[in-house]
Amino acid sequence: MGEDTDDTDAPLDGVYTAVLDRYEDDIAVLVVGNEEQGRDIAERLVERTALPADARAVDTVLEVTFVDGEPVEFEARPGETSERAEAAQSRFDRLSRRRQRSDSDSE
Repeated sequence: MGEDTDDTDAPLDGVYTAVLDRYEDDIAVLVVGNEEQGRDIAERLVERTALPADARAVDTVLEVTFVDGEPVEFEARPGETSERAEAAQSRFDRLSRRRQRSDSDSE
C-alpha cells in the first residue's frame, strides 16, 4: 500500500529520506524528500503496521527504500529525528523571544 499522492508520473525508486507527518486512522502519511533538491517531492501512504515499532511516532525521520514506487523497507533515523526536533524547538524559542520583545516595546 504505497499510494501516490504527488504530481510526478515516475514512481519513486531507490532510497529516500521521509518524515512520518501524521496518521489518518491506521494509515501513516510519509512526506518524502529529495535531499539533493532540498525539498519535499511526494507523500506516500502506508499501513501503520508496515512501519517498524521504533518508527511509528509522528515526526520520525526514516530512510525508505522504494522499488517501482512501492515502499519495501523502512529504517528509523533517531539521530536525525532528534536533530529535527531540536532545530524546530530552537526556531520556536527564537520566535517566542522576538515576539516577547515586540510586545514589551509596544507597551
